[in-house]
Amino acid sequence: MRVISGIYKRRRFEVPRSFKARPTTDFAKENLFNVLTGYLDFDEEGFVALDLFAGTGSISIELVSRGCSRVVSIEKDRRHHAFICDVMRQVKTDKCIPLCADALKYISRGGEPFDFIFADPPYALKELPQIPDMIFAHGLLKPGGLFVLEHGKDHKFETHPCFVEHRAYGSVNFSFFRVSEDVMHN
Repeated sequence: MRVISGIYKRRRFEVPRSFKARPTTDFAKENLFNVLTGYLDFDEEGFVALDLFAGTGSISIELVSRGCSRVVSIEKDRRHHAFICDVMRQVKTDKCIPLCADALKYISRGGEPFDFIFADPPYALKELPQIPDMIFAHGLLKPGGLFVLEHGKDHKFETHPCFVEHRAYGSVNFSFFRVSEDVMHN
């Protein structure tokens, strides 16, 4: 796992071969963050992000490296959670808060809103199509914030009222969502 940019640029972390996680490829991650820089300013004062289904923490460490004030990283698998904690210890940061928790339960509890939310659920997760509605129903995204859902080619979100755009990099698909004016006024 490699950090693409920021203060930890080019740092590498060896992911155990026994992990079941499917980390976002470096190619897809680099392209995703190139697009995101047109939407967001990660090093803006007080910028907070949420990484759901964090897996190896690849997105979390990238967000911290790029200047996020705080990243909440949600991962259910205890070994993966421990790996994320270890990565954050290695870079000596307290800007990432790794939680060993179920991402869907975390969403349904609601809580503080975030400037940026990234979700990389298992592509076969039956609840995957409902995740955008869950995020917006529980008010987890700040006005002007951005939610990105990684998914396989079989899912389409273009008709969602908060859908902004879709990007595909090989077999990796990203759908981008923002709170629409209609949603904000209801």
